[in-house]
Amino acid sequence: MRAMYRFCFVSVVGVLVAGCSLLEIKLESGIEPLPKDQLNMRVFSRDFSTVFYSQVESAADMIERNSDSIPIKSNTLMWKINAEQNLQHTIFQASPTAAMVDTWVFTEQMAQFFEAGAGKNVFGEQQQAAIDVSNSLRDQFERTIKNFGASNFKKNQAFVKQYVAKYPIKDMSFTRQSAFTDWLEYNEINEFDAVTTFGTVPEVMSDISDRMAMIAEQMPKILGWKAELYALHSNINAEEVQATLMSISNTSAKFQQLMAQSPEMMQALAVDLRRELAPLLEQLSETTDDKLSQLSVERQALELMVRNERVALEAMVARERAAAAVDLEAISEQTVKVVFEELTKTLKSLILYFVLFLLVVFFAPLGLGVWLGKRMQIRSSEKQAIKSNT
Repeated sequence: MRAMYRFCFVSVVGVLVAGCSLLEIKLESGIEPLPKDQLNMRVFSRDFSTVFYSQVESAADMIERNSDSIPIKSNTLMWKINAEQNLQHTIFQASPTAAMVDTWVFTEQMAQFFEAGAGKNVFGEQQQAAIDVSNSLRDQFERTIKNFGASNFKKNQAFVKQYVAKYPIKDMSFTRQSAFTDWLEYNEINEFDAVTTFGTVPEVMSDISDRMAMIAEQMPKILGWKAELYALHSNINAEEVQATLMSISNTSAKFQQLMAQSPEMMQALAVDLRRELAPLLEQLSETTDDKLSQLSVERQALELMVRNERVALEAMVARERAAAAVDLEAISEQTVKVVFEELTKTLKSLILYFVLFLLVVFFAPLGLGVWLGKRMQIRSSEKQAIKSNT
């Protein structure tokens, strides 16, 4: 009898679980993935960064090769450093929409800066090269923007023009602030409704991986450009040092030739020269010591700058890892909590249906049998009563 009950119990559980949609176990994490259009925005922004870096660096290097002016060379280095650092800040924002809007504004600001703004003369006769590259990058970005929101393109373009006119880039440092908050106000969007999700765990980890890869790729180049910019503005001129050494070498060769032709006169001349040139040589020695000391100080400053950049990079990587670990821990706790809540609801529903099944399968037939038995007994008694009366 127990074996039959056990078999019935297992069969009922299997039927209920397979046939009742109310008992489906759904383990929802409560995390919304990024919409498809926002994922496409993120992919496009990251792809555009590669095009931006390549074109800016090519144009800056061409301007530098075709110019001997130290200010122009300095401006090409500052263009590469500040433009690429600002693009990293605009693209690697938490919200793909914010990244798209801010990158669009930045490309327009850079084009306006070189064409008609404060930087319209920073590259002299080669200014047109910077204008062409900036306009090309802006146009490329705008053509793709149309695919994400053709209906609102004109409205967003009007905002970009208005914002750039109000907040232009003022110098080669490219100092600016994010335009996303102003864009939300322009479109009358609540800040709390602007960003509803940061994506699932794989999407967040992919975003962090992209950031680390971009930092690892760009940081060595930016540090190298900063070192070149520092050396360019130092007081050491390699060409002047080379010319001085060449002049000393030529003068020494002429003295050797003259001494070979007239030894006695050269001996007297050497004594006079030693007496006359002693103060000059002493001054030259002091100047050389001062320059070497200055070079040592500048080298130490350069080493300190590189060390600070490395420490800042390590600190940023550590912060990103800590933030990712905190997010993963919170997501895991939320997932476990939701799983146990859903599992508890499922078990309660299962027990309820099992009790109903017992009532239907066992007690209903038993009650029906008792009722039928009583009816049959009553009818039998009536028949016997009729027969006895007959």
